[in-house]
Amino acid sequence: MSLLNTEVKPFKATAYHNGEFVDVSEENLKGQWSVFFFYPADFTFVCPTELGDLQDNYEAFKALGVEIYGVSTDTHFTHKAWHDSSETINKLQYPMLADPTHAISRNFEVLIEDAGIAERGTFVVDPDGKIQIIELNAGNIGRNAEELLRKVKAAQHVRANPNEVCPAKWEEGEETLSPSLDLVGKI
Repeated sequence: MSLLNTEVKPFKATAYHNGEFVDVSEENLKGQWSVFFFYPADFTFVCPTELGDLQDNYEAFKALGVEIYGVSTDTHFTHKAWHDSSETINKLQYPMLADPTHAISRNFEVLIEDAGIAERGTFVVDPDGKIQIIELNAGNIGRNAEELLRKVKAAQHVRANPNEVCPAKWEEGEETLSPSLDLVGKI
């Protein structure tokens, strides 16, 4: 069964955010857009490039009312240590969620059980706490924050305009489609 259009399951976690340990739960998601950005582990190779790319685009996400949650099965202490030792990770302004019990990774169905780490999974959650976008990458393939930003804009557009759909490569401000029998076979 797909997780699309399902509510995020209840969770409690500690995050490292802005120099502090803070508690985060599914209640923090209500009323805003959220991105859960799972990555395998701190102190690795591809992960910091992705997290840095998200930070480079963080202001654009915030302007859309989106909070980013970086999530790995590491502890919040490990997140702080990585933050303190890496020039790239030190710049992060979004919460880094700790999932040492693997509960969140299991909830989002990205846990690699025999390794105890998460797949590269990206989930866009709407203000009702429902998952609208899912993207999974193999461990050796990094993601692109600008493409994620485009997808978030599309998800927000169709939520605000339920009679429209966004075609491939849709960019904000471009024409959308209004599904009807008249369009069948004409595109």
